[in-house]
Amino acid sequence: MEWTEVNIYTTTEGIELLCSKLGDIGIKGFSIKDPEDFKEFLENKNGQWDYIDDDLMGLSECETCVTVYIPTNGQGAEMLIAIKSMLAEMKAADTEGAYGRLEAEMSSIREEDWANNWKQYFKPFKVGEKLVIKPSWEEYDNSDGRIILEIDPASSFGTGKHHTTRLCLEVLEKYLNKGDKLLDMGCGSGILSIGAMLLGAKSAVAVDIEENAAVTALENAVKNHISPDVYKTYFGNILTDEKLADEIDDKYDIIAANIVADVLIAMKESFLRYLKKGGILIVSGIIEERMDEVIDALKSVGFKDPEPEVREGWAAVKFTV
Repeated sequence: MEWTEVNIYTTTEGIELLCSKLGDIGIKGFSIKDPEDFKEFLENKNGQWDYIDDDLMGLSECETCVTVYIPTNGQGAEMLIAIKSMLAEMKAADTEGAYGRLEAEMSSIREEDWANNWKQYFKPFKVGEKLVIKPSWEEYDNSDGRIILEIDPASSFGTGKHHTTRLCLEVLEKYLNKGDKLLDMGCGSGILSIGAMLLGAKSAVAVDIEENAAVTALENAVKNHISPDVYKTYFGNILTDEKLADEIDDKYDIIAANIVADVLIAMKESFLRYLKKGGILIVSGIIEERMDEVIDALKSVGFKDPEPEVREGWAAVKFTV
């Protein structure tokens, strides 16, 4: 298997939080270069270190960097998109700039090359009993009469290949009723809310912290012949932007949130605010090790009857209220 090196630039203060969030994406291993560690070494080194290599000395002036390796395949493409989405969320929340520039750079691969080359790994595939996900640049012979969801993720998370997205779509197919109103939190490419519309929802509101994701989601909705009159997109952080939080205020039949554990926990009160009595909450993007933590947090504010679905280390959980 081939691997792509991804260098993520931050500060000493940002290392712990960044590594935690990388773990939530499913990245278990990383290396860290931090000048503070090297300065500590210089201050505490014993007398046996008479000579230090120039390359090693260069660490004292390097920019703090967390390096990860992702597979050069479809899974890696999803991971990279998730990393970029996660960094955008961190940057938006870091109002004082304590965590540095929070940018990811790939070694030996130009951004524009990656943006096109990864498409070779994304082919049409079936989800659940009714849907087939088709990238906009691929053809599909729909001989089995499935509902075609055409998607172009652009730089937004959500091709549907990732287990968390597939689990969400399968739960939506199972519990969505015709005429439901849906709220898609952390919409990425819009795949969940568009899938819900194609399965019979009456309207959808899609929200993401990134403006590009909101734009991409609306473009994808139009590709699937969904009118902007019934499909609205917004961008921003509802936890800090009261105007946005009020703008999307309604009582929804279903809320779908495919994010990460920490954000899901932070949004527990917001989910309660927006979900109507008897409605359904579907949360995903959760590594299996943190599933119980998320379930307990949501139960603490009144969500009940958790029904977890786990697949290859990832979890989605359905609740009622």
